[in-house]
Amino acid sequence: MQTATTHLDREHCVRAVQSKDARFDGWFFTAVLTTRIYCRPSCPVVPPKPENMTFYPSAAACQQAGFRACKRCRPDTSPGSPEWNQRADLVARAMRLIADGVVDRAGVPGLAARLGYSTRQVERQLLAELGAGPLALARAQRAQTARLLIETSALPMAEIAFAAGFASIRTFNDTVREVFALTPSELRARAPKSGAGTPGGLSLRLPFRAPLNPSNLFGHLAVTAVPGVEEWREGAYRRTLRLPYGQGIVSLAPRPDHIACRLTLSDLRDLTVAISRCRRMLDLDADPVAVDDHLRTDPFLAPLVDKAPGRRVPRTIDEAEFAVRAVLGQQVSTAAARTHAARLVMAHGKPLDDPEGGLTHLFPSPEALAAVDPESLAMPRTRRTTFTTLVRELADGTLPLGVEADWAEARTRLLALPGFGPWTVDVIAMRALGDPDAFLATDLGIRRAAKELGLPSTPAALTARAEAWRPWRAYAVQYLWATDSHPINFLPV
Repeated sequence: MQTATTHLDREHCVRAVQSKDARFDGWFFTAVLTTRIYCRPSCPVVPPKPENMTFYPSAAACQQAGFRACKRCRPDTSPGSPEWNQRADLVARAMRLIADGVVDRAGVPGLAARLGYSTRQVERQLLAELGAGPLALARAQRAQTARLLIETSALPMAEIAFAAGFASIRTFNDTVREVFALTPSELRARAPKSGAGTPGGLSLRLPFRAPLNPSNLFGHLAVTAVPGVEEWREGAYRRTLRLPYGQGIVSLAPRPDHIACRLTLSDLRDLTVAISRCRRMLDLDADPVAVDDHLRTDPFLAPLVDKAPGRRVPRTIDEAEFAVRAVLGQQVSTAAARTHAARLVMAHGKPLDDPEGGLTHLFPSPEALAAVDPESLAMPRTRRTTFTTLVRELADGTLPLGVEADWAEARTRLLALPGFGPWTVDVIAMRALGDPDAFLATDLGIRRAAKELGLPSTPAALTARAEAWRPWRAYAVQYLWATDSHPINFLPV
């Protein structure tokens, strides 16, 4: 399996480049010493001589070393490294925050504060592992955002510069020219004319590593969709977005080699974070080959993997929203959980206009829910206590569940809340925190599937048996759920 140090194994990298192996796209980047160009491993051009190759762990490191992006393979558009979504250490958490636009909004001091470390510690660890500090990594991301806006919108360049996070038009022009060896105007001239959109509306392609099982991913999102906030329409999952600068609506539809993404944003400065959150929700940066190869070593799981490989873990756009919905879904059916959530949305969600109809509200923020009179909530008293305690801690920041959260600490805090048992904590860990090793041993659907397969079905015995599936137990859950006809009904606490 690839790791964060894959780029240090020169022989391994050379073989990947010579075979144009797309599985390594995003894991490392190839810089060509003679042309001063950097590429993804699967670049379609004739590979350079091995002695002319050098390897970097990030596009930012390539740019910082003076290399420009290849115009053929566009390495800046490759899927992100799976490392950042399968680890919970400082570097991984920092990378998730940078992808979420924190450096652009709050600078490096703001990034460090969210992580609970000093600025110097964050810079030192990012530089050691990625060959670039937080400013360089954010700059590379701004360049990619700028390219998306240049190629997919009709916005004036000045608006694109500030929407992408640049402080000035000059910096925007210089960065685009340096990274892509083309001016912004030249980039737009090369873009397909059909790719241009309208201000506030953007059509994008979200890449992923094959294989991808769309029925698993989109089926779960469609079945659990909250009316008014989410819907499945004409082959696409649509939902409303609460973003740092405004609000938006996203439409996501599976295609053979990408996810078609249509974004409507009230403020284009939210583009980077919207893309990041959509990718995270759909688990698009996963390495399904590595996951499936590991799970296939278990003779009970191998037939499930072979039957429908590439299952992803459906995650969430908003961690706090999912935690609230997990509480609403305790000990009730999926349909009942949707009904409870829809009532909450209609009563306390912020209305918004959907040009296509169907979507009506943003899901209520923790602050809005914390201000609700508990007596007005139509739920049992014990559940009401669980709900009000959760939203209060989410609203005052006592319980951080965002991309910067320490998974172990978040689990401990959740278990300390009244009404939170193993199932609720594990499902939040899997879908909100993004822990790829979260395991729902008490879930009734999982226990039924285990019994059907001849595996132990009691929580303790099943947990012991699942040790062999580490560190991908959340993906094993997806395969086990697929064997059960009612995988997410009658959810326990």
